[in-house]
Amino acid sequence: MKPEVVFGLENATWPALLVNMAGAVTLANTAAKNLFGPALANPSVQLAAIWSPENGSVATEFVSFWLQSPTAVTNLKFKTAGGSMATYTTAICQFSNNGEKWLVLQLLTGISGGSEAVPEAKSATEGDAALKQKLDCVLQLARSVSLDFNNALTGVLAHTSLLLGKAEAEHPWRRSLLEVEKSAARAAEIASELALFSRQEKESRRAPAGNLNALVGRCVDVMRNAQGPRFSWTQNLERSLFESRFEEAKVQQALTKILENAVEAFPLAANSPKVSVATRNVELTEATQDRNVRLAAGAYVCVEISDTGSGIEAEALPRIFEPFFTTKKAPHRGLGLALVYGIISNHGGGVAISSSPGKGTSARVYLPAEKSRIHSATGPTDTGLRGTATVLVVDDESLLLTMAETILSDFGYKVVTANNGQKALQALTQPGAKIDLIVTDLVMPGMGGRELIERIRQQGLDIPIMCTSGYVLPEDKQATAGYLQKPFTSTELLVKVKAALES
Repeated sequence: MKPEVVFGLENATWPALLVNMAGAVTLANTAAKNLFGPALANPSVQLAAIWSPENGSVATEFVSFWLQSPTAVTNLKFKTAGGSMATYTTAICQFSNNGEKWLVLQLLTGISGGSEAVPEAKSATEGDAALKQKLDCVLQLARSVSLDFNNALTGVLAHTSLLLGKAEAEHPWRRSLLEVEKSAARAAEIASELALFSRQEKESRRAPAGNLNALVGRCVDVMRNAQGPRFSWTQNLERSLFESRFEEAKVQQALTKILENAVEAFPLAANSPKVSVATRNVELTEATQDRNVRLAAGAYVCVEISDTGSGIEAEALPRIFEPFFTTKKAPHRGLGLALVYGIISNHGGGVAISSSPGKGTSARVYLPAEKSRIHSATGPTDTGLRGTATVLVVDDESLLLTMAETILSDFGYKVVTANNGQKALQALTQPGAKIDLIVTDLVMPGMGGRELIERIRQQGLDIPIMCTSGYVLPEDKQATAGYLQKPFTSTELLVKVKAALES
């Protein structure tokens, strides 16, 4: 049934299509009908009828992906009325009405299509339209780069953290491995910034729900590996932490900065420097003051990072969040805690710091939380992360399949790999196949992760499924056993796999 909507492009001189969630062309303007001819004669014809396989994914996967993604401009190939394939610069945007979604595809400029090429759209604001198209192309490029970059970084970070976990403190390669890890972590921050930049609705989108324990563990792992055996680290993570919503890249940046401050609080000659990290749930029945932070009544998760270092003088404490104020020597610029304050405040939380000269400093980060709980392991250890289950890993990137197989096998798991959704289904139906967990990427050519999950459920297979991605989030978190953001370390992968198997 055609949607009762006003298309708005019926009289446009360039082809325009309205495609529903099932991949059917529900409306097409006159220019589109002239371009594609009999292929669009039937009502609700499938987009696949005019779709070129050279686009890198099937039409239904394309629609599913872009219904969850920002507006963009990209080149796509279509089969025209003459039977030839032509490439068109295509503007992609969402259309919503009464809770339903469609994609609007506007074929603005034809290239490599000979006589089928269509004229460019004309308007009184041609300059503005051209500028917007250029910006959309930049956003799409940034988005594509961040996805590919995250895939590559996932392999680098995971392999490096695995080797660091095995290398002795005096191993001759340890220093180089630490530099690789630091460089990869920095590159991961850049990839995250690219992803945030390319996400047009980032200001209005609600932050995804996440497990703060996992993020804290990653930050501590990176810092502990960087500092070596000189420091003594203690972790006390709440086993049943409240669920909170946060932008992972930003909160990771804030926690890392606090950890750096804790490490820098000790002179090089300090004996047995100690840093402790704890998480806990906080429930307030009335507004409460913690140092400089005023917390409204409600639920929070708290991350407390404490050190036994030199501490902060009392007269300096009121100014520590001021930009360009610092008690450290050059090259420090006094922007670290100002950045922390901005990030946490933008999440609706607060940062409280208490300190005594010569006795150390404690920083408490509060983030608003929901009382649904996330159960997780208290601290990653080799023994606690080992397993004997059989895990099917699905990803179109061969280097990520190799990475996952190396890490999981090293910790006792049996690993089956598949580089696309169809091969994953074949692995599940092999005689005698016993898969205990599926770890699948969400965005893959052909059959994507969402379609794979749907097919598995249609077959009645009750197997826990964990999703991974560098950008896309699972549509229904209740349908999956977990989500792992790329790039990730070996510890993060092992912790998530263990949690998914135990859930």
